[in-house]
Amino acid sequence: MNETLASRFGDPQQLVPELGAASAALFKIVGNGAVARSTIGLVHLRAGQLVGNTYLTVLHTGNLRRADVPEEKITAVASWKDAPYFTDAERVALELVEAVLTPAAQGERVPDELYARAAEHYDEAALATLAMAIGQVNFFIPLALIGKPLPGVSPAEQWRPTTAE
Repeated sequence: MNETLASRFGDPQQLVPELGAASAALFKIVGNGAVARSTIGLVHLRAGQLVGNTYLTVLHTGNLRRADVPEEKITAVASWKDAPYFTDAERVALELVEAVLTPAAQGERVPDELYARAAEHYDEAALATLAMAIGQVNFFIPLALIGKPLPGVSPAEQWRPTTAE
């Protein structure tokens, strides 16, 4: 399927070994239990959609499927505002990732009203974790956009540059 495709560069963790520790720290932070893993997965999927990156969209769709999130919910992430599958807490999490990743025409990206609604569903630790979950996916967006890892293949095969040795 991806035999003729190539990423732009090799495995970033081999090119920049320090990435492993930073990545592990981010995964530990967002995995602290303050926010449901499924919600974090939904946020990550929406981020991939917002930046228009197939690799991130395929990756996070697969993660959600492996976590047994219903297919209807996964499919509806792009149209979450009018889809009946999301809890109020999930909706505000999706609204937060959109606010952070989408430039505001005017005013704040995350206005007080949005923060107040989020605070109705998440305590301060959960809000900080949710902010870090958005930061975690943002940390990897440049690698996905610039490096173009191959979507839908095993992690060992995602980074296959055209100048492979």
